[in-house]
Amino acid sequence: METNSMMKYVSVLSVLAAVGMFAYVVHASKMFSYMSEDPKVCINCHTMNTEYATWQHSSHREWTTCVECHLPQEPFIDKIIAKSRDGFKHSYAMTFRTYTGENIRISESAKHRIQANCISCHDEIVSQIMANSKLYQSAGDSDQIDRKCWSCHRSVPHGTTRSLTTTPENLGVKEI
Repeated sequence: METNSMMKYVSVLSVLAAVGMFAYVVHASKMFSYMSEDPKVCINCHTMNTEYATWQHSSHREWTTCVECHLPQEPFIDKIIAKSRDGFKHSYAMTFRTYTGENIRISESAKHRIQANCISCHDEIVSQIMANSKLYQSAGDSDQIDRKCWSCHRSVPHGTTRSLTTTPENLGVKEI
């Protein structure tokens, strides 16, 4: 009888400890802030300070946010899935220090999302560029079609200072 009573107490304490640890992790990670579209959420993680600071000093700051460039625009479920997947990869890499080199690397799916978002915002000029490139394209030259916007516009919107060693104080991260 005494063993059953002791097991109940141990079980209840274990559940309470697990719930307490989960609540602490939710609080410490600012988990619910990631549901926001506020660009300041991106600097919850210190590795994004450079990207945030360079975006702040770019022309894109006036027109768009991190979410509008880096996540799918429609449908909402795709946005949540992409945000969850990227967030998990970033948090895993930071927790277990699996980043190689000093820079954050963009995933293949993120490349496609960003390219699609560049084109959707700059649709008029992109269609003109594509029409002009077809006039001068040689037979078998598919390079133009596969090229990403940032192959020419590398410093838009994050500038040329891109590493984890760049500090926000050097770039002037400020509240917007």
